[in-house]
Amino acid sequence: MSFIKEFKTFAMSGNIVDLAVAVIIGGAFGSIVSSLVDDIITPLLLTPALQAAHVNDITSLSWGAVKYGNFLSSIIKFTIIAFVLFAIIKAMNSFKKKEETKSEPEVSSTDQLLTEIRDALKK
Repeated sequence: MSFIKEFKTFAMSGNIVDLAVAVIIGGAFGSIVSSLVDDIITPLLLTPALQAAHVNDITSLSWGAVKYGNFLSSIIKFTIIAFVLFAIIKAMNSFKKKEETKSEPEVSSTDQLLTEIRDALKK
């Protein structure tokens, strides 16, 4: 198989395409979380703390030369992303468990009677 055909097979395999879609959706989700933190959480929840520190923006928080405001913002964003991913994975796992329990074949009444007869004969 030529190099180009091998590459085409590799690039078009399901795992690579799924990964590419996940990266694109992850980037979009990151911008949503950034907006949530910067535009909603920071003004609503952190405004009293920022006013007490005499700071207008979380990114301008600093202690000497150390600017820890961006770091705090990144921690908040990471926590939100981690929580949402945890919730999504937990929901997917619960759906997967439901599908696995549904996929077990039911024993017909005839098979159940034959199993009971067999067990009775063993006794």
